[in-house]
Amino acid sequence: MPPDLDAAIEAAAARSGMTYSAWLAATARKEFTILAGLDAVAQFEQEHGAFSADELADAEAWAREAVERAKRTGTRRERTA
Repeated sequence: MPPDLDAAIEAAAARSGMTYSAWLAATARKEFTILAGLDAVAQFEQEHGAFSADELADAEAWAREAVERAKRTGTRRERTA
């Protein structure tokens, strides 16, 4: 592993109060969750057609609002990856 990446992982784990391996596992789990979501969207679009521009705009607005709500309520976790 490149030393700079190793150091960045170590620092991120420390900031999160996690061990190095726990941080790597949590980050991998997030990545796999994202990939599963992308696969689900691709499958949906294959079966039902691509999302319209309006649907994409609505989804983007919903995501922005969700992030803002999380910031206000303090439920947003520090992004680690």
